[in-house]
Amino acid sequence: MAAVDPSKVYVIITAGGVGRRMGGKTAKQFLELDGEPVLLRTINLFRDNYPGINIIITIPQEYKDYWREYCFSHNLWFRHVLVSGGITRFHSVRNALEYVPDGAIVAVHDGVRPFVPLEMLDALLKYDFVKEGAAGVIPVMPSIESMRIRTYGDDGLPTGSRTVNRDDYMFVQTPQVFDSTILRECYKKPYSPSFTDDASVVESCGHKVATADGSRFNIKLTTPEDLIMAKIFLTILGKED
Repeated sequence: MAAVDPSKVYVIITAGGVGRRMGGKTAKQFLELDGEPVLLRTINLFRDNYPGINIIITIPQEYKDYWREYCFSHNLWFRHVLVSGGITRFHSVRNALEYVPDGAIVAVHDGVRPFVPLEMLDALLKYDFVKEGAAGVIPVMPSIESMRIRTYGDDGLPTGSRTVNRDDYMFVQTPQVFDSTILRECYKKPYSPSFTDDASVVESCGHKVATADGSRFNIKLTTPEDLIMAKIFLTILGKED
């Protein structure tokens, strides 16, 4: 694989949510893990391993001053673009893409996924779109649990559930990595509720999106239970260091 040129890579870190499922008064991306906000840990994944990478952060308007003050008080002077989050993830990413040029690599990553293994991240950023005939690549994980799907009657009301073949389903992670020219063009489409991630937007334009191996460590911190798991990961990683 060719080396990654960080100057040609733009990472959009989406931190526009308020984290209602996490509970509490602080947005989940600003909750601290071992004295450091989750968002900063995620940012440092890219800063530490790809010096010179272009960082764009989408953040709720009401948290912009909070973030600026945090950076000032902790002497964080790294270069990044701060973008107001939109009403949905789609709108947040579209806002951020205004700062991404054509002809680059763009990675869109959840701000609350601070444990992406470096080997996985490197493989995604080095993916050869031309060779593989794809507009982008996304990390996925197979289901290891039995799965069921809700069933509905003719009146649209739920009637129960039935078993489905778990081998037919995959769980999608981030970062999702794309040719920036294609991603920017696809995000000019009107919003649709079917756009659950960047891959769904790109596929709606008729482009192929490839899949790559995700990681069980690449958890998204969404619930209080996830924070417990994150603290366990930190303990394990600390012992390995």
